[in-house]
Amino acid sequence: MDQKQADEIRQNVRESYSQVAESSNNGDSCGTESSCCGVSDDAAINTLVSTRLGYSENDLENVPDGADMGLGCGNPRAIASIKPGETILDLGSGGGFDCFLAASETGGSGRVIGIDMTPTMISKARSNAVKGKYHHVEFRLGEIEHMPVANDTVDVIISNCVINLSPDKQQVFSEAFRVLKLGGRLAISDVVASTELPDKIRNDLALYSGCMAGASLISELQTILENSGFEQISITPKDESKDFIKDWAPGRGVEDYVLSATIEAVKPGSCCGGGSCC
Repeated sequence: MDQKQADEIRQNVRESYSQVAESSNNGDSCGTESSCCGVSDDAAINTLVSTRLGYSENDLENVPDGADMGLGCGNPRAIASIKPGETILDLGSGGGFDCFLAASETGGSGRVIGIDMTPTMISKARSNAVKGKYHHVEFRLGEIEHMPVANDTVDVIISNCVINLSPDKQQVFSEAFRVLKLGGRLAISDVVASTELPDKIRNDLALYSGCMAGASLISELQTILENSGFEQISITPKDESKDFIKDWAPGRGVEDYVLSATIEAVKPGSCCGGGSCC
């Protein structure tokens, strides 16, 4: 992919998610079925979508109104094993939903940072943080290919259906490796390709913004993670995710090519625990 194509994809994704944030702010609907790239004006639909992704109703009740927009393809926090005092980084933090849930686990002695490239999303998340009085959560505007985070400062990176949107996944995971502490870990939910995508899907910008056309093969992600320096790599597809993925683009058959997966890996090195490495 050349730079012009990559820039076109980033701009399209930025515009799509700006519309999602603005629609959420206005109480409008971006789609009848909420998906990775849409939000319903019906809170009950968003709740149904989020519980299908693995969140509990208690999770949904313990975040500020508007933080859960029914986005994502899983629940990365469920595999993150977050400990009190740790520093958590959320890639593509949206309205702050996963950040606020992580904040309840890392506690006041920890820290949660959300990164999003969409100014409207950052504004929404910051407003939600104020409403919820999350003093140890912050949101930074930036691209996940160029993270505004210092080297060796993060214990856990979480992300929910975002890395597939990047046209340069090798750069994303290289950046993830850079910012993680020794022993730091990835706990990611994302969309992966179960087989090679046909051109009619791969070249559809709407499906790219919808978290489908940018999915990488599991073998490709394995190689990218290894090249970035990660160890203990585990990529686990979720066959049951096809039930909700088919709703993202009805009639297009995308569920025959992509599905949700958990992606876990560790940056080599030892950590003393408690969120502070030796």
